[in-house]
Amino acid sequence: MNFRKLSAILSSIVALDLIFFLSGCSDEPQNTQNSQSKTPEQVTRILWDRIKSRGQLVCGTNGELPGFSFVETNGKYRGIDVDICRAIAAAVFDNPDAVEYRNVNAKERFTALQTGEVDILSRNTSWTFSRATSQGLDFAPVVFYDGQAVMVRKNSNIKSVQDLKNKAICVQTGTTTEQNLADQMRKRGITYKSVVFEDVNVTFATYAEGRCDAVTTDRSGLVSRRTTLPKPEDNVILDDVLSSEPLAPAVAKGDTKWSDIVKWTVYALIKGEELGINSQNLAEFANSKDPDIKRFLGTEGNLGEGIGLTNDFAARIIKHVGNYGEIYERNLGTKTKLNLPRGQNQLGIKGGLLYSPPFR
Repeated sequence: MNFRKLSAILSSIVALDLIFFLSGCSDEPQNTQNSQSKTPEQVTRILWDRIKSRGQLVCGTNGELPGFSFVETNGKYRGIDVDICRAIAAAVFDNPDAVEYRNVNAKERFTALQTGEVDILSRNTSWTFSRATSQGLDFAPVVFYDGQAVMVRKNSNIKSVQDLKNKAICVQTGTTTEQNLADQMRKRGITYKSVVFEDVNVTFATYAEGRCDAVTTDRSGLVSRRTTLPKPEDNVILDDVLSSEPLAPAVAKGDTKWSDIVKWTVYALIKGEELGINSQNLAEFANSKDPDIKRFLGTEGNLGEGIGLTNDFAARIIKHVGNYGEIYERNLGTKTKLNLPRGQNQLGIKGGLLYSPPFR
């Protein structure tokens, strides 16, 4: 090989090296490198930082379930799931209205959370093993203890699940309801016809049209949906309980700071009721000497700072949204169409299942 040919080859190699070097300096690879070099703490702060800079919470909810999340004629969202998001916005921004609501159906709800379309899922969602593990959800405390039930027409002569043999049952796919129904009917040796739909409105419309003998979902959902039927009084909910359904808000796994904020917001709602502090008497506790109350309201200590909030975050929640008992009463209580007894959703000190860890 002569000198000129060798020089040409070497020049080509140098040119290629330069091209690769310049390519390595472009924005995209550099961002990738920076992302990969972030510490775990930096990575888990990404969502929380985005929410703060946006100044608004994006809440994934149902939007079609009275008592839990639905849209009033004036366009405002109402319901217990809605109030959970309002409470978080109150804690973070001191403004319960700093929320954008996005309706997500049962099938798309987890994808919306995992892809970052929504910051939180507050949508009558059951806390299960697989959802908390393989589907990457981090659940907050339960806000409503429920169980699956079945609704039938009063004149059907169906008195229990045993009477559903060879009957058509409407059920929504993409929910725990579908699997629970299959499990319970198989366990009881009952054959039935499953009529499955993705859309909850279609599911109940099909039942209302008489094309199904029964419809099944969480008992609270049946109570809620019955109020929307042409003749609610012509429908009854069977006593049989097909499953346990602990309904809880959820966020995507990974952002521990954001997860802590959501969890302790729910606990603040419960603790407020435990302490007897509500939106009407909050001011009366401002000068309390009780150390538990002082820490809770942020007049002593720095608990709020430990999760990236102001120390009075719990006081903000109670002021703007109320405690858990207030939320329950205005959405599901005795003065609503649903009139759902609190039952298991009563405080632990009153025989229920709701209990908050200490604020200390």
